[in-house]
Amino acid sequence: MTSILQRYAHLLVHYCLEVKPGDKVFISTTILAEPLLREVFREAYAAGAALVEYDLIFRERERLYMENASEDALRTAPTLTQIAMDSFDCYLNIRAPFNLREHAGASAERAKLRTETLAPANKAYFARTADRRLKRNVCQYPTDAAAQEAGMGLEEYEQFVFGACKLFADDPVAAWLEVRARQQCIVDHLNGCSTVRYLTEGTDITFSTSGRIWMNSDGQTNMPSGEVYTSPVEDSVNGTIHFSYPGIYQGKEAEGVTLWVKDGLVERWEARRGQDFLDYIFSLPGTRRFGEAAVGTNYDINRMTRNILFDEKIGGTVHMAIGQSYLQTGGKNESSVHWDMITDMTKGGQIFADGEKIYENGKFLL
Repeated sequence: MTSILQRYAHLLVHYCLEVKPGDKVFISTTILAEPLLREVFREAYAAGAALVEYDLIFRERERLYMENASEDALRTAPTLTQIAMDSFDCYLNIRAPFNLREHAGASAERAKLRTETLAPANKAYFARTADRRLKRNVCQYPTDAAAQEAGMGLEEYEQFVFGACKLFADDPVAAWLEVRARQQCIVDHLNGCSTVRYLTEGTDITFSTSGRIWMNSDGQTNMPSGEVYTSPVEDSVNGTIHFSYPGIYQGKEAEGVTLWVKDGLVERWEARRGQDFLDYIFSLPGTRRFGEAAVGTNYDINRMTRNILFDEKIGGTVHMAIGQSYLQTGGKNESSVHWDMITDMTKGGQIFADGEKIYENGKFLL
C-alpha cells in the first residue's frame, strides 16, 4: 500500500497539480486519507512547495455542524478555505468519505443558507481554476463507505480506484499523456463545429457551442479522468433529455430524471424517485440552465459506482450538468450548483456535430 500511495502522490503532485518551487498548496480531505495525505505532503515539499496547508475532516463533522450551528455561524464563511481559493496556487480535494449520507438530515433552509455563505469561495474557485491560477485536482482515496456505495469490498474497490488512475502502469504519467493525445483529436474536431445533437432512447437534445471551447479532461483536474466537455450556449439548448443513470447530489438521489428544455431553460422536470429533491434544486438560482455538456471516454470505468468522479467518465456515456458553467470553456451561467447527470449511449446512441454523425453506440467514429 505504501508503494502504491507513493506512486499516487507522485502523480498528483507532478502531473495533476504541477507543483512548482514556491507554490502554496491547500489539501482538503478526511482523517481516513491520512496515509495518502502524508505522501502528498512529503512529495509537495520535495517538489519545492513553500507551504502545504490542509483541512482534515473528522467523522460526522458536517452533520454536527448543520445540526448545531447557529444562523450566525451558518452565515460565517470558513476562513482558510476562502484564503486558499483566493490566493493559493494549488488545491487538492482527496475524497475519503466516512458516510455518504451525512448530509441527508439537513433541512433545505439551512442547507440553502450555507450554500449562499460559501458562494464567494465557490466563485473564486471557478474563476481561478478557469485559467489555472489555481491548479486543482479532485481524487479519491478508497474507504469502506465508498466501496459499499459501489457494491464492492474494500480490496476490490482499491484495485478499481488505483487501476482507473493508471497507477499499475509502468509509468502512470506517460499513460495519462497518451490519454491526452488521443482525446485531443476529438476536441480538435468538436472545436471546429458549432451545433451538437445527442440522440438516444428518451433523449433528443441539441445545443450550440459557437464561441465555446471543448476541453480535454486528461487527468489534471480530476484523477481519474477521461472525458471531453464544454459549456453550451446558455439559451441554445432545446429538446428532451432522459438520464438513464441515477443522479446523486449532496448525498441525495433522483432516479429516472427527464428534463424538457426550451431556448436553454429547463421548463419541466420529472423523476421516478426523488421528485421533491429535484424540485428543491430547481428552486435555486441558475439551476434551470446548463453549465456543461460532455462525453465520457474512460472505458476502464465500465460500471456505475455511485460516485460522480468516476461515473461521469464511464466510456459510452454522455452527461449534462445543470447550474454553474466552466469559465474556461466560455460558459456564463452562474449557480451554487453543478450537478452532472448521466445517460447511456451504448444501445443505439448517436452524436451529431453540424449534422455529421461522429459517434455511435458509445464510440467516437472520428
